[in-house]
Amino acid sequence: MTEIQNPTEEPVVEPTAEPATEPVAAEETAAVAETATEPVAEEAAEPVAEDAAEEPQAETSTTSFATYETEAEVVNRLREISESDEEVTRQELDSLKSNFYRIHRQEADAAYKKFIEEGGAAEEYAPEPDPEETAFKELMAAIREKRAAIAAALEQEREANYQKKLEIIDKIKALTDNPDEINRGYNDFKELQQQWNDIKEVPAEHATTLWKTYQQAVEAFYDTLKLSNELRAYDFKKNLERKIALCEAAEKLAEETDIIVAFRKLQQLHQDYRETGPVASELREEIWTRFKDASTVINKRHQEYFEARKQKEEENLEKKTAICETIEGFDIEGLKTFAEWNAISEKITALQAEWKTIGYAPQKMNTKIFERFRAACDHFFTRKNEYFQSVRENLNQNYALKLELVEQAEALKDSTDWKATTDALVELQKKWKEIGTVPKKYSDQIWERFNAACDAFFAAKKEANKGANEEQHANLEKKRAIIDALTAIVPEEFEGDLRTRLREAQDEWNQIGHVPFKEKDKLYKLLREQMDRLYGYANEHAAKRRIDRFKESIKGGNGGDVRSRLLRQLDILNNEIKTYENNLGFLTLSSKSKQGNSLIEELNRKMEKLKADKEEVRAKLKALDEQ
Repeated sequence: MTEIQNPTEEPVVEPTAEPATEPVAAEETAAVAETATEPVAEEAAEPVAEDAAEEPQAETSTTSFATYETEAEVVNRLREISESDEEVTRQELDSLKSNFYRIHRQEADAAYKKFIEEGGAAEEYAPEPDPEETAFKELMAAIREKRAAIAAALEQEREANYQKKLEIIDKIKALTDNPDEINRGYNDFKELQQQWNDIKEVPAEHATTLWKTYQQAVEAFYDTLKLSNELRAYDFKKNLERKIALCEAAEKLAEETDIIVAFRKLQQLHQDYRETGPVASELREEIWTRFKDASTVINKRHQEYFEARKQKEEENLEKKTAICETIEGFDIEGLKTFAEWNAISEKITALQAEWKTIGYAPQKMNTKIFERFRAACDHFFTRKNEYFQSVRENLNQNYALKLELVEQAEALKDSTDWKATTDALVELQKKWKEIGTVPKKYSDQIWERFNAACDAFFAAKKEANKGANEEQHANLEKKRAIIDALTAIVPEEFEGDLRTRLREAQDEWNQIGHVPFKEKDKLYKLLREQMDRLYGYANEHAAKRRIDRFKESIKGGNGGDVRSRLLRQLDILNNEIKTYENNLGFLTLSSKSKQGNSLIEELNRKMEKLKADKEEVRAKLKALDEQ
């Protein structure tokens, strides 16, 4: 089956509103501390791409990447990334993977189509190994290892940043703990703030707590600091300008069409807002509300986007589950022919195409549902390959058997022993029908050879037997004339010895040669009907005459000896009739040939003769009783 790639999706962390105390500079007369609730957006580290089970489906983004026309171009780009220090995004890797497998499928489809157009059989197609695919997978693995190392280094850097920021907090606290020297320490404090701002990411699990601790330390410093109102006002003014610019940037994000991009930009704005110092207390709530309202717009869109995507992923899971159930439900155990296997194969190919049109399932189920889908497809195509292999072996065996028959037929085609060769070729034809099919590419060729050999012999036989056929038709007319003559006899009006006439007709019939084979049985049946009719009449009258003579012979006495003889004769006839009846029963059940049917007819005639003899004996016994 065509492998369908399925990348691990990048997790997106929703922003979480956390209370953060914004520092308020101390007035000369009194220290004023106010608090404002500020959201702290969690930092979302970009995940390291794992091996894909499906072809990547890039998440919606305004970022676009190059479109490649050959597998080699994709591999060259991956090699550039692998051998340089260039940072590459997961989106570009997904784009490269998508391009590669698009080209790979196109080339595979083209190779298959060419194979079929050149006369190849679908079940014999085997794709050639793709060296570019091997290079592609090796480079992707190398890049993943490289990105994993970068991610590990970044995590170490975040941990180091965390420790540095803890040290800065400790230094600010140390400045605050020495009120007499705090004014002189203001420049050190500003330097520490700059250092804090220069240090970037820390582990996400420490970000909120760390920020609160820092805010508390800064507020404590400002509460202690005895600066002039002008210096504090100057700081507030600069901070206000910076926060207004951040509010404007956050508000402009509402125009961004790609919510993922907008959300990520908002995370950076939140980071910058946290790193910006306090503003005058009377403006603090106003500026924070403006920034929070702009953030709420983006957060709401982001939440709606992921809720809609979650619903869509659940629908996709239902569709993919239905496809798996359909494939698993096919009764492949009952498939017995190429057509049946190919019919199911076409259905599964259509389902695979449908699968590609369906988006992601929920992340926790995405890999599982694909593994189920791939297992169902692999099971079918493995069984199909096993069936086709066994059929190919059987076809090749059939081809070898039929080739032997062809060679035998070709050896007999020039024979002039018409009877024996006809029987031999008929037997070869029967064997041919009993042997199954052969590979399609040999089917017509081997049949034409076999048929040509048979046709050559039978054409020669027909030519040689042309004269014999004319003689057989002449014999047919002679035998029909004998049947017509017998049919015309009315036994009651016949003058002379009817039995003698019938024997002469039989002798004349026997002296005539063969008739056409297809007329033989029908003609013989007509002869037997007339013979039976006339012999029946003759036998009936002969029996009557014998009974009359018997009656005359017993008038002189000696009836006891005659009765004993007749009774013995009656027993013999009964036994013979019973034997014939048993034989007829066996023959009727076991014989289906024309020869067997002829034997049955002959036995029936003999049995009828025995029954007639039996009736004659019983008539004689009756005459004795009357005497």
